Amino acid sequence: MTDAQETAAASSLRTTGGAPPEDDGPTAAGAPTPLLEPREGIPPVIADDAALAEMIAAFAAGSGPVAVDAERASGYRYGQRAYLVQLRREGAGTALIDPVACPDLSALGEALSSVEWVLHAATQDLPCLREIGMVPTRLFDTELAGRLAGFPRVGLGAMVEGVLGFVLEKGHSAVDWSTRPLPEPWLRYAALDVELLVDLRDALEKDLDRQGKLEWARQEFDAIASAPPPEPRKDPWRRTSGMHKVRRRRQLGVVRELWETRDRIAQRRDVSPGKVLSDAAIVEAALALPVNAHALAALNGFGNRMSRRQLEQWQAAVDRARAMSESQLPQPGQSVVGPPPPRAWADKDPEAAARLSAARSAVSAVAEEVNMPQENLIAPDTVRRVCWEPPQPVDTASITSALTALGARPWQVEQVTPALVAALSAKAAGTTGATGTQPAETAGTPQTAGTPEAGTPGVGAQETGVRQPGA
Repeated sequence: MTDAQETAAASSLRTTGGAPPEDDGPTAAGAPTPLLEPREGIPPVIADDAALAEMIAAFAAGSGPVAVDAERASGYRYGQRAYLVQLRREGAGTALIDPVACPDLSALGEALSSVEWVLHAATQDLPCLREIGMVPTRLFDTELAGRLAGFPRVGLGAMVEGVLGFVLEKGHSAVDWSTRPLPEPWLRYAALDVELLVDLRDALEKDLDRQGKLEWARQEFDAIASAPPPEPRKDPWRRTSGMHKVRRRRQLGVVRELWETRDRIAQRRDVSPGKVLSDAAIVEAALALPVNAHALAALNGFGNRMSRRQLEQWQAAVDRARAMSESQLPQPGQSVVGPPPPRAWADKDPEAAARLSAARSAVSAVAEEVNMPQENLIAPDTVRRVCWEPPQPVDTASITSALTALGARPWQVEQVTPALVAALSAKAAGTTGATGTQPAETAGTPQTAGTPEAGTPGVGAQETGVRQPGA
């Protein structure tokens, strides 16, 4: 039994409106209890200003953290806007808000500005909440807390079941939340998603505290809450699935033209771009370079029920790419700021590849020692950048400065710096004493980020200088 499970078992759940369904909680035999209905029933959906004002007053007068969740219509609508917002707070109960009918929730955000928000996988919901005026100043992310605490499965259902002993029904997670009116089973599911979120937060907080990781978690949560909105992606068309098959610049031009045409149509119709034209069809047309609509119609993804007018609009995009001069065509690769892809390191700089291999093994040892995924211990990109151009000389001060400049939190710097100093110093010494190129097994192509390389000598906890939580 984990610390969080012991905490949940030893104390009554802090829930609004009394005990959870089935007052005895999880059964004596340890079998999880299905959570079938919200304690106060399904609240009416708030869809007008008067009801919203009443709800804001109730939540402002509540106490403790507020559980927040949002439902989107990914795969159905264009963009990632929220189509339902769920909240729960002690003293206020549960609220379901229709952000289509009430698109400005800034007054709610202001009323809860000094309150800790509890979200699960906060970075997924914060962008759509920001669009409607809801921006937290403090938060607790139960998904991230589970990762830091070492839970192997951190989905909301798995966490609620494993820690609190209740089973959430997840059958409606991928439905079209833009549907109006929303069916009652969907509303029940949405209300239950925030039913036990604060209880889960409380149990995880105690677990993190017992492991000496609570301050680490607070630093991570503060970083999420204070992070600016992400910059728009440059050349988003390059993320088309199957792009690895497209080699020639003319073909890349076709992908770009078709992608941008599809995006304009999807935005105008407010539908998911994949419902307008699939990525596979875009790549198929780019590889084939059809000369007319008849040839285009013979390709996968363009035949069947596609009208003549639709075929002509897609063929027009292909024709625009075919007519471009060489200077107008996109370059094969995106300009990269920072190190090249790790797979290219062995050819470009074998010594850097050896440094990265050693650093990954060292970070892996630390991650195992503190029982969390490597990518949560330190961002793989941060490790790559330090290894590609390590500071000189390699010592505690220089690595600390480099990690901090790259955005690592203080707890990450403290945990990782000794391991990186030892790994990079060892490689530097080996390079100085060696002649010629590094051996193939040392300079081989690194594996993907976050995965320790096979065949690389492991670095023990004492060698890496692992700092124990709470030490």
